[in-house]
Amino acid sequence: MSRTTTALFVGLVLGVTAAFGTFGSFVIVLLFGLVGLLVGMVLDGRIDVASTLGRATEKR
Repeated sequence: MSRTTTALFVGLVLGVTAAFGTFGSFVIVLLFGLVGLLVGMVLDGRIDVASTLGRATEKR
């Protein structure tokens, strides 16, 4: 699936949630979408978790 198709799908889901749900449900769907984006970026190799956590736990 291309990035354009994925973005279209996410936009449609958020639009349906905004149309038929409350603002709270919209925010929950948006947060889960962000978590999914982060997981996808980790799986694609765009975010290196080991180096990110290594910097946070590194002693100065």
